[in-house]
Amino acid sequence: MGTNNMRGAGRLAIAIAGLTAGTHAMAQEAPQNQGFGDIVVTAQRRQENLQNVPIQVAAFSEEKIADAGIKSTHEFVNLVPNVSFDESFTYLNSFVVVRGVTQINNADSPVAVIVDGVPQNSQKQLRMNLFDIQRIEVLKGPQGGLYGRNAIGGAMNIITKDPSDHMEGALDASYGRGDAIDVTGSLSTPVGDDAGLRVAGSYKTDNGRIRNTYSNKNVDFIDHDWELRGKFKASLSDNLKIDLRASYRDFRAGAIYDSRVPSGLANDFRLPSSNIEGLTFGHLFDTSAKIDLDLGAATLTSITAYTDIKESYRGDLDFGNPVDNPGGFLGFGIQAGQGQDLRVKLTSQELRLVSNGKGPFRWILGGYYLHTKRSLLTRAFIDLNGSRDQIDNPALALIRLSEDNSNNAYAVYGNVDYDLSDHLTLSGALRYDRDERRQTDLASGVVRKTSFDNVQPKATLTYKFNDRQLVYATYSTGFRSGGFNAPTVSIPVFRAEKLANYEAGFKTSWFDRRLILNGAVYKAVSKDFQYFYIDVATASQIIGNIDKVHIWGVELEMQALPTKGLQLFGAIGTTDTNIRKNVVDPASVGNHTPKTTTWSMNAGFQYNRPLTDDFGLLLRLDYAHKGRKYWQVDNRQVQNPMNLVDVRVGVENERWGLYFSGRNIFNEKYYSDYNPKAYSGSDTDIGFRAQPATWAVEAKVKF
Repeated sequence: MGTNNMRGAGRLAIAIAGLTAGTHAMAQEAPQNQGFGDIVVTAQRRQENLQNVPIQVAAFSEEKIADAGIKSTHEFVNLVPNVSFDESFTYLNSFVVVRGVTQINNADSPVAVIVDGVPQNSQKQLRMNLFDIQRIEVLKGPQGGLYGRNAIGGAMNIITKDPSDHMEGALDASYGRGDAIDVTGSLSTPVGDDAGLRVAGSYKTDNGRIRNTYSNKNVDFIDHDWELRGKFKASLSDNLKIDLRASYRDFRAGAIYDSRVPSGLANDFRLPSSNIEGLTFGHLFDTSAKIDLDLGAATLTSITAYTDIKESYRGDLDFGNPVDNPGGFLGFGIQAGQGQDLRVKLTSQELRLVSNGKGPFRWILGGYYLHTKRSLLTRAFIDLNGSRDQIDNPALALIRLSEDNSNNAYAVYGNVDYDLSDHLTLSGALRYDRDERRQTDLASGVVRKTSFDNVQPKATLTYKFNDRQLVYATYSTGFRSGGFNAPTVSIPVFRAEKLANYEAGFKTSWFDRRLILNGAVYKAVSKDFQYFYIDVATASQIIGNIDKVHIWGVELEMQALPTKGLQLFGAIGTTDTNIRKNVVDPASVGNHTPKTTTWSMNAGFQYNRPLTDDFGLLLRLDYAHKGRKYWQVDNRQVQNPMNLVDVRVGVENERWGLYFSGRNIFNEKYYSDYNPKAYSGSDTDIGFRAQPATWAVEAKVKF
């Protein structure tokens, strides 16, 4: 169904929800005749009631994750206005945009992603399989004071379930359109009196739904994607605790199924027609050790982590075939393919000291170190027979770029909260980051070095009228490091991006906490805003800078319990970006920044009621509206507004559950990524199709 037809569906969803804005700061399930209960978050590195945190936070509890059927990153991000998550090109490629600050491919994220207290420092770690999850928190606005150089747009905290004090387990299996199979399970057991072990795993396979018109095969397939995760926690004494965690993920899936869009219209939805079947494969391994030592007045925490990521892809470069694109690669009369091999190793160490007192003065001190080693081999080759294996034939090589990058990052930070009175609190944070970067061109032996540093302050004044209403004003800053582009491209170094944010907001609950209303207004100024495009001559990505960008917006959230068993929720957010100065491209001044959605809205409802003494009904609808999106700095290609509707119906009790889910049920067509000809490195516009309507049946059991 097209966008025009979807407007009626959108209005229906809004009418059902009965609201104009809503919340995704979702509380724990409360008794049906009571208001929302407390939800505890760690947004500021200590446990706090969500409604007392002077930050716009979208928090998903374990119950809400299950109720919404959330199993991947984009499924919860889609429920948060002013945040978008677009999948593109390869299986792990994704672009997250928060309040107009965009993701760069193979570069630092604008959002700090933290899993169980450990920063996930690679873009490839953003697209996660979410299983056995305790809580998800999405913080909007710069969080550099506590989270560092990648929190220029915000932060995401993901907390997995801890081992339990008794043996328990769970199993969840689903089957859906495209013969999609998704199985997850977990088992937890105590180990003695003061320790516990939890093991969880997932496996998925999928035949896909997006058809290649040349090969007549589905190209968005998942051959396999499996993951195993373990967590061991122990109390070695009354004041010493350890938390050991490890996970391994292996995947093999379709990739590079971009469509040629010769019309140059971003809403001309084409299917792919490549003669080389795209493929991506690799693994992710990470392990961490967390030690907490209670010193009485404060708790000292040490977090040591190691990550190893390997991803390779092979596929078409001209995104066509000899029949529909006889001109081939850039009109040279040849068909061409491409491939890339990426290896990333990260080692990090954090020390943090957090005050334990509950008095008027609370503080945090910390230090952080990160070493990154990244190797990248990019190749293009002449395509004679449509085989991916041609990439290894030296006689067919067109382009070969090989580079090693290393990065040492250091940071020290502090945060203080001081209660000036029973109602007024002044908070401040300060962080210093330094990045030392080195790149080696393996072909020429040329070594380049550079460094970036920045001080990130934050100040917040919070006034609590009572334990149910507060207002706050914040000045915060963010920093995203610069770095090197690929060897031989026209812009060798891109500059660090810095952002200053001014924000005022409120958090309130009403009618015995049966109604929650939160909101904020913000304005941000970005200097050296980062964006990227493809260099035609080398088939390589170039990261560039826009000298100055202004961003401003509004966010409103609401959640209500109007009657027994019924929840209403939703939200609205606006993001207006304006390029104020761009020396490289003066014609872009006054335009919007790339990949920015001007406004977004969510609305929905959930209804629970008993069916029998043993089973209850779950009925849920989620509606998301995404406004116009500008794909590049020239703003010539614009994605029309779109509407997505998801439904979930189930019969469940505390142990068993049987569900039917549908996503994008009206089959809205859109591109999750789009590269205009002038920025794509191709001879035409290129679009990456988003998933069509899908459905699944699911069964789960706890024991």
